[in-house]
Amino acid sequence: MKKNIVVLPGDGIGPEIVDGALTILDKTAAKYGHKFYYDMIEVGGCSIDKYGVPITSENMEKCRNADSVLLGAVGGPKWDTVDPLLRPEKALLAIRRELGLFANLRPTRLFTQLGGASPLKDSITSAGIDLVIVRELTGGIYFGEHKTCEVPEKTATDIMTYSEHEIERIGRVAFEAAMKRRKKLTSVDKANVLDTSKLWREIMHRLAAEYPEVEYSDLYVDNAAMQLIRDPGRFDVIVTENMFGDILSDEASMLTGSIGMMPSASLSGGTCGMYEPIHGSAPDIAGKDIANPLGTILSAAMMLKYSFGLDEEAQAIETAVDQVLSDGFRTADIVSDDTIQVGCREMCRRVTEAL
Repeated sequence: MKKNIVVLPGDGIGPEIVDGALTILDKTAAKYGHKFYYDMIEVGGCSIDKYGVPITSENMEKCRNADSVLLGAVGGPKWDTVDPLLRPEKALLAIRRELGLFANLRPTRLFTQLGGASPLKDSITSAGIDLVIVRELTGGIYFGEHKTCEVPEKTATDIMTYSEHEIERIGRVAFEAAMKRRKKLTSVDKANVLDTSKLWREIMHRLAAEYPEVEYSDLYVDNAAMQLIRDPGRFDVIVTENMFGDILSDEASMLTGSIGMMPSASLSGGTCGMYEPIHGSAPDIAGKDIANPLGTILSAAMMLKYSFGLDEEAQAIETAVDQVLSDGFRTADIVSDDTIQVGCREMCRRVTEAL
């Protein structure tokens, strides 16, 4: 198999973690007889510095024509004072819109070796945490109208809008994900207050009738936030709208022991997707070789699975990560007294060897 991958190292620790992930992809390709071609482009703050915009039209076109996109991280305090319309993060919103990436999948898995790094008690973590949050990514309040009026007093308004087709397409992604896992789906909304959530629940119930094998339930977002901490093992797949998904997936990331362990996939109706760890650019540790690359490596594994259909290869990478953790190697964010601290490059080397 030959695939063209657009690589967006980005800012901060992005180049370090992406470099390690590409090494693992190359090892995987060599092992299974594939060839991956990489087109490295600037995006985010580094693109602003070079071109004056977070992503150029030429580089956007490269993303459109790619088989998939792998991203490190964008942003940092250096660009906090630029025009809000030119912030580094605007590049990500533009890519999501141009590629039609409406579904964000964030698997939350607590590796058993990292039970001590989770903030939850051992009695809870021992039961296992293995869930996926499916977040609608291109609608809702983040993409609604935003305005501030000055008269009669300063008043800000942000509008949340969802249409039937937007809810139905993300709902189908979630139900299909549940069918491939433990056949359990929880839809999170705020239907006791919001009209968008009432419509959301109506559409989800309609879809549930098409998937009788899936155990379906509704949960208000405030209750879902509590249950993620109280009993995360109750969840398999969670589906929710954009803002709720943003908050809940960040909350869930802490259950894994470190946000550095969390991969994600942003998908469209086709095979092209954008894959990235969910942590930020962490400019305070950039260049110090202490970043955790595992979230990026696991994102690359998701790319092999969801965009290229290479399930065996994806599993091989996940198994290699599991082996390195079992061998006791840790980056600074997940190290403990009885483990061996290594840097970003060394962690990538260990995973590559484990393949």
